[in-house]
Parts: sequence; structure tokens; C-alpha cells
Amino acid sequence: MDPSVVTSGAAAATAHNLSVWGLFMAADIVVKAVMLMLFAASVWCWAIIFEKIVKLRKLNAQAADFEESFWSGGSLEKLYEDVGKQPNDPMAATFAAGMREWRHASERALNASGIKAGLQQRVERVMSVTIGREMARAERYMSFLATVGSTAPFVGLFGTVWGIMNSFTSIAASNNTSLAVVAPGIAEALFATALGLVAAIPAVVAYNKFSTDLGRYADRLDAFSSEFSSILSRYLEERG
Repeated sequence: MDPSVVTSGAAAATAHNLSVWGLFMAADIVVKAVMLMLFAASVWCWAIIFEKIVKLRKLNAQAADFEESFWSGGSLEKLYEDVGKQPNDPMAATFAAGMREWRHASERALNASGIKAGLQQRVERVMSVTIGREMARAERYMSFLATVGSTAPFVGLFGTVWGIMNSFTSIAASNNTSLAVVAPGIAEALFATALGLVAAIPAVVAYNKFSTDLGRYADRLDAFSSEFSSILSRYLEERG
């Protein structure tokens, strides 16, 4: 091999900054836009992940505290007064919605069997609507995690394809196919794919984990709603 070729190749490799910042600065404007978009998506995903971790821990702790109070044997009316008109967690909100509908019923309504059956259905419907509303709040931004997890690799691949196209165009224009000339451009292009994976992998893992946890929490609310409805049903039967 001609020593001059090796020397020129080494000099070309030295001229290129192959650090993360150097690859970003040397990239094409389209590839830079892709990198910035993927970086912003990754930062936002991590913000959502930390928020969901804290939120789910808080929701489960609040549900445990409320269930302890509910099954302590105290008066439901007293518990409703303690919860107040603005409960601070979904399970308390479900209970408050059911009790509110229950308290709106008059003594005359409770003494009529047909109206009693309708009252229980209304209580169950109100609690179901409340659970749906509270779960919609708890699941906020989950769709963003799913979107990033499914699209980020393809967005990064687009940046890679665009960068490689530009690299081959530059190679054809310079008539130089040495590895030192080709490598920097390809490295810049592949960096976009790497960023796509960095954004997508945590988003997919977090989405699957949080979907499972939120599903369990929704089942917990449904179970409480059924138990509370059974208590009200027994009370109606005793009044009958």
C-alpha cells in the first residue's frame, strides 16, 4: 500500500471530530432536525416516566389508606363527611360519587321497591363514570409513550438514510472512496438511528409497565365499586 494514501487517510480521520457533539454539528440540516426531535422526545418521555412512577406510588398509597378507613367499621356518613366534596384520590372520588347519589334519594324513594332498584343502578352508573374519568386522568400522556416507542426507530432510520445518501453524493463528487472519507459521514447518519433507539426503548418498556400497573389499579377501583354497591344493596334489602 502506498504510504501517502495511509497518511492522507489518517489525516482525514483526524480532521473529523467523531464525538457526539462533533457528529451532530457535522450532520446535514435534515439529520440535525431529526436528532433534535428525537432528543426532545426522549427528554419528554423520561419526564413522563418519572411522573408516572411518583403518581402510581401515590395512588396506591392513597387507595390503601382509604380502604383501611372504609373497612374500619365506622359510619359511611362520617367517612363521606371526612372525604369532603373534593376527594384527593380516585378511590375516594368513586366513594364520594356513590354516596352523593345515595344521599340525594329521599326516604320515600327508599320505601318504593321500583325506585330502590333504580337508585342502585344510578349509584353504580355514577361510580362507573367516576372511575372512567379518574382513569383517564391517570393515563394521561400514555399515548405519547406509545407513539414514541413505535415511531422513533423509523424517524431515526429516516435520518440515517438521508445522511447516507448525502455521504454517497459527497463520495461521488470527490472521487475518493477511502474509509477515512466514508466513515465520518456514515457515522453521522447512524447516530440518528442510535438516538431513535435511545428514545424508543425506554418508552416501550415504560408503556408496557405502566399499562399493567394502571390496569391493576383500575381493577382495584372496580372491585371497590362492586363491594360498595353490595353494601348499599344489602341496606336496601334490610329497609325493604
